[in-house]
Amino acid sequence: MRMRTWVQGACGAVVMAAGVAGPAGAAPSPEADLAFHGSAVMVGDQVDVRLTPSNNGPSAVPDASVLLRWSVPLAERQQLLPDGCTRTDERTVVCGTGALVADEAGQQIRMRVRLDEKPSEVTLEVGTAWAGGAVDKDRSNDQLKVLVLDTGDAYAF
Repeated sequence: MRMRTWVQGACGAVVMAAGVAGPAGAAPSPEADLAFHGSAVMVGDQVDVRLTPSNNGPSAVPDASVLLRWSVPLAERQQLLPDGCTRTDERTVVCGTGALVADEAGQQIRMRVRLDEKPSEVTLEVGTAWAGGAVDKDRSNDQLKVLVLDTGDAYAF
């Protein structure tokens, strides 16, 4: 996962020292605690994922996106992605969550991916790709890994 580093100029440092978060007149970034819960089922070369985003607040998020990354490459051709989902590389799909109201669950995301091979297990990483400009101080519930075995059983996260 790429990390971004923001450098604040001397003016910003002076303003922050005065107790204001950011340049004069700018509102502080809202806080929101995004979380993802769901399940994954693997049978052969297919993985079904059901994922529900939620926002534990305190602020609403106008839009966000979730990243799903598999430990093995996805098949070249996919006919699965629901609206709002895009494949970003050979192992990764990013899906928009839509608006997330504080203290409510969002719209469930359902997808089926085909893997490039038929492994006996796959690791699925789930994480926030974008939080709509909100600051999330608790990353423990939106950065997850789940081991999914080719058993047809649902593995919850």
